[in-house]
Amino acid sequence: MTFRKLPHTFSAADQDAVYRAIFARRDMRHFVPGALPEGTLNRLLHAAHAAPSVGFMQPWRFIRITDSSVRTQLKAVVEEERIATAKALDTREDEFMRLKVEGLNDCAEVLVVCLTNHREDYIFGRRTLPQMDLASASCAIQNMWLAARAEGIGMGWVSIFQPARLSALLNLPEGAEAIAILCIGQVTDFYDKPMLETEGWDTRKPLETMLMENHWQETPNEHKQQTINDPSSQSDNDDPSTS
Repeated sequence: MTFRKLPHTFSAADQDAVYRAIFARRDMRHFVPGALPEGTLNRLLHAAHAAPSVGFMQPWRFIRITDSSVRTQLKAVVEEERIATAKALDTREDEFMRLKVEGLNDCAEVLVVCLTNHREDYIFGRRTLPQMDLASASCAIQNMWLAARAEGIGMGWVSIFQPARLSALLNLPEGAEAIAILCIGQVTDFYDKPMLETEGWDTRKPLETMLMENHWQETPNEHKQQTINDPSSQSDNDDPSTS
């Protein structure tokens, strides 16, 4: 991948590594039983905590699940919602039920990510967009995801659950809210493509259909195809999107 040299630019190798992690990141559902290497979880949590947040509110809280009985109850909560989701999908119910939506049985670590209580105290950047707490916590999860991929560790974000059920199970204070169950662990290999794409659930939309200029456009401009090139196609190395 060729980059223009600017002040404060990372080395070419470091830049390649960052983009490789981005394009090779996968939402993993299949894990190999076994503990993470020593120090790995600590590094991943520090990466998450280094995320940006609106108004520097740092709304993320992490609950590490080390009790096997709690993990079992988490899985039951997910299964309950999986069935409800399948029914809501109507004609795609059977197709959805064939998908693997979590790896709670085999992953080394389970973290529940929550939005902290008293978020209403943070007005900076949220007065008109209160959902920026969720956006900020999502940045923390993405940081952890990329760091995990760089270390060869799989991570899967499970969102199929009723937040109120997790609040009760984990004794969350009023105002706090669970937004993610993260399954983290070693894997045999990473999926070549997102699992849902491979399974035919949906396809990745072309970027040029999502970029607009100056105002909302239902039909993208033709010239965008010339200005939006997949950076992985310019790499001198292997295509990171298929790693």
